[in-house]
Amino acid sequence: MIEFRNVSKSFWTGQKRKVILDQASFRVEIGHSIGILAPNGTGKTTLINMMCGLEKPDEGEVLRTSKISFPLGFMGGLNNKHSATENSRYIAKLYGLEADYVEAFCRYLCNLDEYFEMPIATYSSGMKGRFTLALLLALEFDIYLIDEGMPQSTDVEFNRKAGSVLRDRLKTSTVIIVSHQADILEAFCDSAAVLRDGKLIFFDTLAEAKQVYNYA
Repeated sequence: MIEFRNVSKSFWTGQKRKVILDQASFRVEIGHSIGILAPNGTGKTTLINMMCGLEKPDEGEVLRTSKISFPLGFMGGLNNKHSATENSRYIAKLYGLEADYVEAFCRYLCNLDEYFEMPIATYSSGMKGRFTLALLLALEFDIYLIDEGMPQSTDVEFNRKAGSVLRDRLKTSTVIIVSHQADILEAFCDSAAVLRDGKLIFFDTLAEAKQVYNYA
């Protein structure tokens, strides 16, 4: 479970104060995957970073009673000078998992072939996205956090395998996807919210959220 209690967050841009959240209160329970629709520049990444503890609220509190993932796309735990092999084994040790398993899982999922032994700094953005998602799915969490949805990949086999693994994970876990594109949420989310001007409004269905988001 993740619960926000009267959470506020804002930044000073140099000209004005940009409000990300204004006294937001909500709870995400295990077994109920949600999507959050937000236009670019409204604070999607800040919101999801607060969920996992990478950023702190200005006011209020964030409660966590579940094992929560790092956000998909977050590269803070990785060393770009090291290979995918070295990084996957390092992350496995951090989480107390078998390094051989995590490495093998990532190799199977992301289809990097010989690049798996090369520094991450040499990867294209698509290759980095595939490796990050593979690493995220190699670790079992109660709640998976995804900022802007699944990596866009031309590798059909990767898309098939990654989608299958994520759906299998969601039998016993939950996903929170924050995106500016409503279509990304349809495959995995039960309901959705809309973030705009610091207000986070929840809807019972994704269709209702999409209607408000598209025409507001």
